[in-house]
Amino acid sequence: MVYVSLHDRLRGNIAGALQKELGVGNVHALPQLEKVIVNVGVNRSAMEGKEMVDHISGVLAKITGQKPAFRPSRKSIANFKIRKGMVVGVMVTLRGRRMETFLDRLVSCVFPRIRDFRGLSPHFDGRGNYALGISEYSVFPEVPPPADIRQLFGMQIQIRIKAADDRGAEALLRAMGFPFKNERKTVSS
Repeated sequence: MVYVSLHDRLRGNIAGALQKELGVGNVHALPQLEKVIVNVGVNRSAMEGKEMVDHISGVLAKITGQKPAFRPSRKSIANFKIRKGMVVGVMVTLRGRRMETFLDRLVSCVFPRIRDFRGLSPHFDGRGNYALGISEYSVFPEVPPPADIRQLFGMQIQIRIKAADDRGAEALLRAMGFPFKNERKTVSS
């Protein structure tokens, strides 16, 4: 059996299936992936020091295949012990082939490795964008689990989709293989 990449499937059988499901005649009017943003917040109390920020950026670079950008704080907040300019997050924006290979690995390798995984919640933001969180980076096969449990961190993944509505964006992600839960809305009498 020959493996077909997500790039080829998006332009082949996924596009055909979406045209039938959504009733769209023009291929260019179909929902399209715009970008994927992978974000990690740096918790100052648990992850003290520059070496932890370097660890996070190194792991994120291995997972995404791209050098992450550091996100400094815009203002000082005394209650959280944050000074202006301090690194509070690390993020990567993926587009094109890197985005497609990341999503392909997410669906085929990462979701099956998550313990007690029961599917994704099909809640979109109203504009066709989808966000999900992963509690431990150790489910990615590119990086070995850390020796110290304090070095584990979670990440947020935002998927930006050019779509007219949430229905089209959900149809695209389902066609790509995202395992959404089938939530039934109960009608009370």
